[in-house]
Amino acid sequence: MNRTLPFLLSVILGGCAAAAPSAVLPVGDDVSAVPFCGAEPLPAGAPDADLHCVRLEPRPDWPEARAWGEMRPAPSPFGVAVDRDGVHLWDITVRAEGLPEPVTVDSGAATYVAWATGANLHPEIRLGEVGAGDEATGRIALDRFMVLVSAEASPEVEERSGPIVLRGTSPSMRMLPHEAPWLFTPDPHHHHPAPDPGADAEHQLHAHGQHLPHDPAPLEWRPPPMHPAVVMPAGIGELRPSVEPFLPHAAHEEVPEVRPTEVVSLADGDTLELVAAPVRRTIAGRSHVLYGFNRQIPGPLIRAERNAEVVIRVRNETAFPTAVHWHGIRLENRFDGVPGVTQDPVLPGESFTYHVRVPDPGLFWYHPHLREDATQGLGLYGNLRVDADGAGGLPPVHREETWVLDDLLLGTDGGLFPFGREATTHALMGRFGNVLLVNGGVGETLEVDRGEVVRFLLTNVAAVRPFNLVFEGATARLVAGDLSPFAREETVESVPIAPAERYIVDVRFDQPGEHAITNRVRGIDHLAGAFFADVDTLAVVRVRDRDAAPLERDFDVPRENADISREVAPLLAHLDRAPDRELLLTQEIGPLPFPLRPMMQMDSAYFHPVEWSGTMPDMDWIPTANEVRWILRDPATGRENHEIDWRFREGELVRLRIRNEREVLHAMYHPIHLHGQRFLVLAMNGVPNPNPVWKDTFVLPVGWTAELLVEMSNPGDWMLHCHISEHLESGMHAVFRVDPREGEWEGWRGFSPGDPIDHHAEPHQH
Repeated sequence: MNRTLPFLLSVILGGCAAAAPSAVLPVGDDVSAVPFCGAEPLPAGAPDADLHCVRLEPRPDWPEARAWGEMRPAPSPFGVAVDRDGVHLWDITVRAEGLPEPVTVDSGAATYVAWATGANLHPEIRLGEVGAGDEATGRIALDRFMVLVSAEASPEVEERSGPIVLRGTSPSMRMLPHEAPWLFTPDPHHHHPAPDPGADAEHQLHAHGQHLPHDPAPLEWRPPPMHPAVVMPAGIGELRPSVEPFLPHAAHEEVPEVRPTEVVSLADGDTLELVAAPVRRTIAGRSHVLYGFNRQIPGPLIRAERNAEVVIRVRNETAFPTAVHWHGIRLENRFDGVPGVTQDPVLPGESFTYHVRVPDPGLFWYHPHLREDATQGLGLYGNLRVDADGAGGLPPVHREETWVLDDLLLGTDGGLFPFGREATTHALMGRFGNVLLVNGGVGETLEVDRGEVVRFLLTNVAAVRPFNLVFEGATARLVAGDLSPFAREETVESVPIAPAERYIVDVRFDQPGEHAITNRVRGIDHLAGAFFADVDTLAVVRVRDRDAAPLERDFDVPRENADISREVAPLLAHLDRAPDRELLLTQEIGPLPFPLRPMMQMDSAYFHPVEWSGTMPDMDWIPTANEVRWILRDPATGRENHEIDWRFREGELVRLRIRNEREVLHAMYHPIHLHGQRFLVLAMNGVPNPNPVWKDTFVLPVGWTAELLVEMSNPGDWMLHCHISEHLESGMHAVFRVDPREGEWEGWRGFSPGDPIDHHAEPHQH
């Protein structure tokens, strides 16, 4: 009998095991020490048991023996811990009970030892002695693994040699190849190779029966190219989204070429004209019509001094209504740039003037906040940097590089893959691109001297793609996050950065020669039930064989920031109290064309913590915001998204617990952004954060629970939402109100909590 059929039926009929209801931990408990596997009810703050528990099965002759392996995320300044290859790092604890005396298992055995091993029994990682009250804990970096308990002569054995008495498999081992022919067989009529960036653009276009950019032709949907490491299942290529395709339609020859990004320094009271309009840029050997601010992608890098108020006059020359959000800045609420909440949309041909006061130093960015899946996706983004008084708490470096990370989805003809006209496509997984961009282009090169320290100011503006940057042949030191320096610098193997996050990393290049800066992640082929390395080179660094000038800094000694420590340390005590508010991240999915739903039901046997790579683009693009509704739900009231009515007072410190539900058709990680305020991530899955930093956006993986402390310092009506563009466009947003200390909020009166926010405005035709 084909084993796919009973597996499929079990998933469809039985679904995923539901988590037990949460129980509030007593105040003062160390949640990281509370066992959760096998616990009923599930302790508050614990991760989803279905994705984080390994149940160990005993030998048939010892049915009373039982054991669990509990998976906790390794503590990380990024919230998500991965190694340089993008493999998630887990701290796994094995607890066992009911084991017989070891000598009854093997005459030479004196104890039991727990091991973690790869799916093929390699490598083997010793976790430690278990049984009789002992717990074995170790750190692993394995995509798929088993947990074993063996009877051994000594707890100090380095290799397993005794008989196995308990064994279990990781949740990721539940992924099985889908063997049904209609799923696994490539569709011979709809295999779409990726465009060849090195091929001649005109030859590529004519080879695929397309027209040149200046030769007008009707815009039609064609499936995007598949990931080169994954085979497309049969039949998917026939499906189409329920919306019409959209791309900028301005005559190609009339669109100006992109210009290099300018640095614009603004003093208090200065004004900048910012025009959002079509622009041309050559990527992968072909000229594309995109959108840019002031003919620049990224837009101008705005620099201002702390407490300055700058005036930004935005004119909209795109096809969509828009507004500009000043991401991470605790500015005056009426200039936050959220249509329906703080202002009316800026229609095509119209303008709006923002007065942006910048009270905090840091690295911020600006982008549209209406149909950003298309407008931001086409290039409307830029950085705003606020200089601190003096050195700003950061050590000296030789030079700085401001990098904006993005990706772009090209079709099989090498042209831009269209966006949805009436609503966003890619509403489930988000729109992964197949070309990775640095500062809007490809092929960055840097030349440095040996020992030179380069400060990289990183911003991820991609719709959904998280990056995991590796600086080959160099030493990377993490110095700052979204809104502040870290209290303690950390040496890191890689820099995982989700959409809307910013990190500042100082990198020293010690070895002469050429070194790559790569994005190293793990892709998953769900049809084959397999993980694979997905590596892209973003830049090449040429290190000259000559010494850099000395710095007034000992790079080998990580610095501590006493000011941040004094500010943050007393706030960590808030982890010991119950949350003030809770939020559940979930979804509802309407009708989907066959066979998308059964495929997703099979894939739901296992969800990876973070979706690092777009491996099923021919399936991902079909669901739109018409069929998918992403949800923020208040468990206390049952209210969802714009119906949530949260009110706080200026000066409150709000403990917020957010859980990302696993029991949905297609769970996803979510980068959650709070407007107008700042917060600390106190703990993830009950594991206290050892080095918190002030943030406005954080990553919440599938099945995880986060504990935040939000400083309600800025009065107004503010949005809370997922920063995956397609999730926001599919409803995943709410508004909370912060009343000033002296009275009620007297802000913009065009909105009241409970009013819907229209994120589905259609583009205007030119």
